[in-house]
Amino acid sequence: MNKHYETVIIFSPLLSEEDVKKGIARYHKLLQDHDAKIVEERNWGLKQLAYPIDAKSNGIYYIMEFTAPGPFVNKLEIEFKRDESLLRFLTVALDKYGVDYNNRRRQGLAGKNKTVNAEKTEEVNP
Repeated sequence: MNKHYETVIIFSPLLSEEDVKKGIARYHKLLQDHDAKIVEERNWGLKQLAYPIDAKSNGIYYIMEFTAPGPFVNKLEIEFKRDESLLRFLTVALDKYGVDYNNRRRQGLAGKNKTVNAEKTEEVNP
């Protein structure tokens, strides 16, 4: 049975945009080879880290939400550990509330976009 997962990857800030795209493509292929389905991807770009990691204060954040069989996550994390261009990664299994929240966020009904969408409707219908 496939479960929903969300992975946050922090790439080294020393990588070029092409290197980051190659890394992402490699993980896409790994997901496709193991019958995982990517639900959503978000590239947050270069952000400041909360604390230095390997003497770096910035990192390139990338988030993937996907569905996959449970044992596959171990293989994915082994690949993350082998990749020297990654500073950190975190994979979490989403429960029904996390999946629901992500679906509502994509529709603009939750998160930061919620207030923006509500303000727009008020401006249109005063």
